[in-house]
Amino acid sequence: MKNVTYSFVFLAHRPFAGSFGLNTDILATNLINLTVVVGVLIFFGKGVLKDLLDNRKQRILSTIRNSEELRRGTLEQLEKARIRLQKVELEADEYRMNGYSEIEREKANLINATSISLEQLEKSKNETLFFSKKRAMNQVRQRVFQQAVQGALGTLSSCLNTELHFRTIRDNIGILGAIEWKR
Repeated sequence: MKNVTYSFVFLAHRPFAGSFGLNTDILATNLINLTVVVGVLIFFGKGVLKDLLDNRKQRILSTIRNSEELRRGTLEQLEKARIRLQKVELEADEYRMNGYSEIEREKANLINATSISLEQLEKSKNETLFFSKKRAMNQVRQRVFQQAVQGALGTLSSCLNTELHFRTIRDNIGILGAIEWKR
């Protein structure tokens, strides 16, 4: 600002040549014009520039605040997502373990049911074999008995004559008579 003042003082102390003339010193004229323009710009423009800079500063600060809030919100969401992920992983592990234990339980149940069925089949087979043997033995006994009876009848028929027949009848009557006497 002192340079501007000195420039005006310099012009004021300059001797006039008796008439008004043009300053042909381009460097001095440009310097004066530039000084005046810069002074006017600074005087009138500093308020506008200050307002522009304050607005820009406020926008930057609000953008930083918004960014910080978004960052905090994002971090909270990230933490919530991590917690949910851990819960889901725990549930998945639990389902996996429950699934494995359920599979093992079903496997054991199936093995037990199969062994029980096998035992029942074995028992049924043994009973069937027992009854088949018993039936076969009964059939063999019946045949042997039938053959024995037929053989005995054949023998009796061939050996039985009338005298033997009468003697058997008398013996049986005697046995029946003895039984009646005892009563």
